[in-house]
Amino acid sequence: VQLQASGGGLVQAGGSLRLSCTASERTFSRSTMGWFRQAPGKEREFVATITWNTGRTHYVDSVRGRFTISRDNARNTVYLQMNSLKPEDTAVYYCARSKLDSITTIRRNFDSWGQGTLVTVSS
Repeated sequence: VQLQASGGGLVQAGGSLRLSCTASERTFSRSTMGWFRQAPGKEREFVATITWNTGRTHYVDSVRGRFTISRDNARNTVYLQMNSLKPEDTAVYYCARSKLDSITTIRRNFDSWGQGTLVTVSS
């Protein structure tokens, strides 16, 4: 499956952005999806995930309460609404498809990746 991420940009601290990730296949509706991010000089880290069957979500502690992951299966799209952005949220954000149906935060459990979209938060 091909994933196309969009919605990144430059925003001031405290602002909001919504990222989108559209999949090329209808199998998206039966795929648990996730968002990861990679800041300059750092490892790629898990941000959020949403299951395909129950819509259960899970977040890394640093974004819980500020970010919301959602999906629209009719549009083959997963979203990441990011509010109250902080400079430390600056990173390239990647969407990915999980090989598992259940919640996972482990990078190797995701087998298809989008190209990434850059989010820059200024102080």
